[in-house]
Parts: sequence; C-alpha cells; structure tokens
Amino acid sequence: MNFIEVFKQGGFIMYPLLIFSVAIWIVAIQKILYLVKFKSDAKKYHDEASRIIVQQKLHEMEVLYKNCPDVIAKAHYAVFDEALGKDEYEQRLQRRLSETNADLKKNLWILGTIGSSAPFVGLFGTVWGIMGSFKAIGGAGKAGFAVVAGTISESLIATAGGIIVAVFAVVLYNYLQTRISEIAREFRNSLGDMADQFNGMKR
Repeated sequence: MNFIEVFKQGGFIMYPLLIFSVAIWIVAIQKILYLVKFKSDAKKYHDEASRIIVQQKLHEMEVLYKNCPDVIAKAHYAVFDEALGKDEYEQRLQRRLSETNADLKKNLWILGTIGSSAPFVGLFGTVWGIMGSFKAIGGAGKAGFAVVAGTISESLIATAGGIIVAVFAVVLYNYLQTRISEIAREFRNSLGDMADQFNGMKR
C-alpha cells in the first residue's frame, strides 16, 4: 500500500493535515536559512566594527552599517551612541535586543500552533470515522467488522496523521527555539564585548 492510497483512506481530514505539513517545512526551512544568514552577518559586522575601533576610525561606522540589516545595525548603533548616559544606554540596548529577539522568532508561532492543534484535527477525523461506522451499521441493519472496516480505517489513519504532523512540528519548534536562544545570547555577548572595547578606547 503506497502513501497516496493511505492518504485517500484517511478521508477529507488528511487535506488540512497535508497543508499543516507543507507549512511546517516552509516555515522551518525559511527560519533555518534566516538564522544561518543572521549569524553570518552578525559575525561579519562585529568583526568589521571591532577592526574600526582598534584602528580608531569611527567615521567608517556609518559606511559599515549602511548595508547592514536593520536588526543588526540598530543594536550596534546603541553601543556607539556617545550622547547617551549609562542608564539611557542600557535601556536603549535592551530595547534593540528585544527587537532582535522578536525578529529571530518571527513566524515561529506557526510551528507551535500546528504542534498543539494537529492532534485535535486528527481526533476530529477519528470522531468523524466513528460516526461513519455507526451510520454504516444503521444502514446495513447489522454490526460486524466488514461493515465498519472502512470507516474505522479512516479514523485510525486520521489519528496517526495528526500525531505525526504534531511530532514534526513540536520537534522543529523546540530545535528552533534552542537555536534562536543560542544565537541571541551570542549576539548579546558580542555587543557587550564591543561596548567594552569601545569604552576602553575612549579612556
């Protein structure tokens, strides 16, 4: 029995589960690629900014950040804003880091929502299949495996489909949450190192 036959036997509820599956992989792949690019860009601009600080060519900062993604540039600008007092600097940096964290988590809610709702979609398919079983029994006027085999099969496939989709969604969601936390922590620490370097240069 191939996948298409099993899919068809699962009934109409398999179509929303299929849509969920496609959405999971689209979101996960896009997010993984985005995180890889963000980490690469953050390291690139951190290294360049550090070089500028060491060489004391702060006028080059503006040029450096012109083509830098806003989510990275804004946090760096907070570090180099000499007009800010210590408290203002801390508050602005925290706001910029919060924006960065929100950007890294963008669309991740889709995986969480699918992970929590897919089993219930599959359960609905189960209930629908059981209802079909009772309808088949009523129509045939008698009970028996031959009468309910088709609808029971539909309900079990729908249940399995919902669980499988949910497992993939939850695994990917947890993995991406962990990666985002690691990248956000590295980004925050690199900004802290750069701020120390910048303040040390001013002394």
